[in-house]
Amino acid sequence: MDPSLHATAAAQEQVVSRRQLFAAGVTRATLRAQLSAGRWRSWGRHTICLHSGPLPQRAVWWRAVIEAGPRAMLDGVSALQAAGLTGIEVETVRVSVPRGARTPRISGVTVRQTRRLTRRDLVGPGLPRVRPDVAAVRAALWARSDRQAAFFLTASVQQRLCRAEDVARAALEIRRHARRRLLLDVSTQLVDGVRAIGELDFARLCREHGLPEPTRQSQRRTARGSAYLDVEWPEYDVVVEIDGVQHLSAPVMVDDALRQNHLVLHRSTVIRVPNLGLRVAPAEFLAQVREALVRGGWQAGPDVIRSGGAVDRSV
Repeated sequence: MDPSLHATAAAQEQVVSRRQLFAAGVTRATLRAQLSAGRWRSWGRHTICLHSGPLPQRAVWWRAVIEAGPRAMLDGVSALQAAGLTGIEVETVRVSVPRGARTPRISGVTVRQTRRLTRRDLVGPGLPRVRPDVAAVRAALWARSDRQAAFFLTASVQQRLCRAEDVARAALEIRRHARRRLLLDVSTQLVDGVRAIGELDFARLCREHGLPEPTRQSQRRTARGSAYLDVEWPEYDVVVEIDGVQHLSAPVMVDDALRQNHLVLHRSTVIRVPNLGLRVAPAEFLAQVREALVRGGWQAGPDVIRSGGAVDRSV
């Protein structure tokens, strides 16, 4: 094998384009002979695999961008996975090409034309893919739900694929989209350490859902000293703990578990609410809080009628 072709194949998981083969001096006759002998195999219109063994995931990604054309890049979830994102499985590889590029249908690959694709979005040499911060925002735009969108943004920062500040800057580039407000809300939380939605916003949500005003930052004595609770209704023995990103660290998780166990042992009902949950699923979490309060003896007034999460106190 030509040394230049050997180096290219090694860098591309032994997956190369026909154009790369011919540029390295491989003739069409040699290509046909290798394919007929089963030493190489064709993998689409443009892609040749230089072995007949199993194919790693990075080979699948290389094949996707080769088949999609010379200006194609991994994007969205696929670019995040190539950067190291874990915790999600997808059925197809996501590739972006510039607006107007002509691409064929490719099995197992979703190709999207976009005006937002620029060379400055590209990660350095190697597998063509967009930067993790840009990929996180686009994955959120293309997500199946707001919850999944919030996951892509948050996980990209939590797994240290990119900085929260970079995600926020990429989100600000989106001018018009149905999820723009969600992108800005979540990225702002990430920049703030996902800690500031907290008790004030939760109290506002309680009022909107017709729940009694909670006590904020009340103090309890435990075997480990003083513990401060995010919000509490002591008369109904209900506590709500609002968890931000900082609660995922090991020491904080231990303290959280010990505090929660102490409260449960002393007959309190503890509802844990992920901070992002207040952004993407407030009604569901507030319904759980309502159920806990009712079990604790609270009774909703008969004039409280909910419509779309708001409260109507009409007669």
